[in-house]
Amino acid sequence: MYDLALITMLPGEAGWIRQLWVAGLVTLAFSGLARLVRGVSPSGAVAGAVICFVLYAGAGLGAFLALVTVFALTWVTTRLGYKWKQALGTAENREGRTGSQVLANLAVSGGCALLFAVTGKTVFLPAMAAALSEAAADTVSSELGQAGSEKAYLITTWRMVPAGTDGGVSWFGTAAGVAAAALVSVVCLLGGLVGCRGMGICAVAAVMGMVADSYLGAVLERRKLLTNNGVNFFGTLIAAGVACVLAETLGG
Repeated sequence: MYDLALITMLPGEAGWIRQLWVAGLVTLAFSGLARLVRGVSPSGAVAGAVICFVLYAGAGLGAFLALVTVFALTWVTTRLGYKWKQALGTAENREGRTGSQVLANLAVSGGCALLFAVTGKTVFLPAMAAALSEAAADTVSSELGQAGSEKAYLITTWRMVPAGTDGGVSWFGTAAGVAAAALVSVVCLLGGLVGCRGMGICAVAAVMGMVADSYLGAVLERRKLLTNNGVNFFGTLIAAGVACVLAETLGG
């Protein structure tokens, strides 16, 4: 005897169930690959799997492609100049990023995808895209900034500090971060998450989040009032918030 709910299921509901199945399969493949190339630690693979599932199930293939872009940028830039970063004492663990690091960078984008799925409000799509773009921008600017220079400038005073100092920025690292934000925003456009105006909003919001991240690092992290994971979380949250405001004001 068939369940009446299955017999009367709407096409939209069937599509939703298929998307959940696809999200599950994609998540297993992606998290397995991420662990295989040591982009994440075991705890990072679990956290990444949760975020991947939420992004794909909540916002579809476009969100997953943006996530893959963020991961690829992170993986490549983390390994550039690795020995030099080891000498500076700022190199990431070779086992990959931990669960707390993954959540600090991606929890906001996952939350936005979930809110979009639950409420249907499209404003959460540029917010999600901006959070992903900021995560890429912050990581790329930090990793390439450390790999390309011994010195940086403290964003609050502009005095010269050693590369890797909390709140330290460099021209090369900042330019690379802006490029990373633009790249992820373009992927979000191509993936159908945002339109052309929304792409611009995402990129601008991501750069603002990246700058805010540096200020938080200089003002709070240097004083041990906030951890690096906390700074990264608030950077993505600020980017998502700015994107929401701009999208509501300008349309995106």
